[in-house]
Amino acid sequence: MANAKLEADEVDRRLGALVGWSVQQGKLHREYRFADFVEAFGFMSAAALVAERMNHHPEWFNVWATVRVDLTTHDAGGITAKDFDLAAAMERLAAGHPDPVSHDEATRPGVGPPK
Repeated sequence: MANAKLEADEVDRRLGALVGWSVQQGKLHREYRFADFVEAFGFMSAAALVAERMNHHPEWFNVWATVRVDLTTHDAGGITAKDFDLAAAMERLAAGHPDPVSHDEATRPGVGPPK
């Protein structure tokens, strides 16, 4: 099953590759701090496009320059590989690296700006 809940030892192993992430209340958790609201909201907008393409949506909260993210796969009852994939994509975006998908895919109907 592609969305199988990961065992605790596998979650711990994968956390080693994600600096700044932890497990809180059974979810992957990260708090990002940006220079200002526009930068924080820009990150959220870019992450939303990735999440939509993955059909995997974060629980998140924004106040001015802070974005708090929690990731879990509800239908699996916990943390899955999909959560780690989204976390890694968010890390790339937060570091200023664009999402590595083609422009055509990023702008398909219902995702991103119209062509």
